[in-house]
Amino acid sequence: MLKAYNIESDLIINPFNSTEILYAFHDIDGTHSLIREWPPVMSICLDYVIRNGVCDGFDSKENERILIEAAGKKALPETDKFCVESAGLSALTQMEWAIRRSVEEGNISVNCDMDTNSEIINRIWNGEEIFDDLLETDEMNTLLKDKTPRLFKLYEAVLNGYCRDKNLEKAKNNPSEFQVKGSMEFMRFLKEHGVKNYFVTGAVVEKGMGMYEEVETLGYKIGKDEIVEDIIGSTWTEKIPKEMVMRKLREELNISGKNILVVGDGRAEILAGVEMGSVVMSRLPKSAQYQRNLHETLGSNIIVEDYLNDDIYRILH
Repeated sequence: MLKAYNIESDLIINPFNSTEILYAFHDIDGTHSLIREWPPVMSICLDYVIRNGVCDGFDSKENERILIEAAGKKALPETDKFCVESAGLSALTQMEWAIRRSVEEGNISVNCDMDTNSEIINRIWNGEEIFDDLLETDEMNTLLKDKTPRLFKLYEAVLNGYCRDKNLEKAKNNPSEFQVKGSMEFMRFLKEHGVKNYFVTGAVVEKGMGMYEEVETLGYKIGKDEIVEDIIGSTWTEKIPKEMVMRKLREELNISGKNILVVGDGRAEILAGVEMGSVVMSRLPKSAQYQRNLHETLGSNIIVEDYLNDDIYRILH
């Protein structure tokens, strides 16, 4: 049995009631895996769409090559900041934001209510993903249904060419190089104390491919009674917010939120964990002061740089 204790520690930023931990829901990118250096890739892809729209050829192989070369080469203030603010959201939501910004800038022409479009842009920036209370035109819905998945696939292709493929090959020989320090030991510690671990991600999950392949390459075996019970993510065409993924998983497990440890580095999983009443741990570098302040405001209970700090095991024992 494992309990989380509200001890005196510099790691605890928002106190919580001591509670038994039976399950742990973990984000992957930046929380445990360092294979995907995704922010510069997403930033350049979103910036391109905002400035150029989604005309014929936006997702061509030639443009893919150009974006791979351009990624990370210069600061892109708006999209760089958006990547920080939107970390943890469904990738389809992030793509939708850029398309809507391009409409707002006049670089995509579509029949829509511009006030509604701007409202959704602001809501996405603030972490929302579902907008059922707002009416959209058929033309806008058709545009998003077609272009958003295509932009998502372009982003993934650019990500593969920029870092993912070469890092995955390196990880096959030296997995620890691409794990957050102490990650594997932390996951094993949880499992050995009866906690069932689940990975949740905004990336597409297909067995043997993509994120699934990365997780297994890093040594996190997936399956019943393995170090990770399951990995749950998105699809190419269906927006599945992490809040929905985590809530549905909690309901399927028939477990109270107070018995769940949520570990992540993005707004979405942190806020979802807080709303479930879970014990929430943020994994953020010490240099990421803006994100640390944001997570404290969102209600995260614990912030760690990695999983080597002994206080982690004083809080959880």
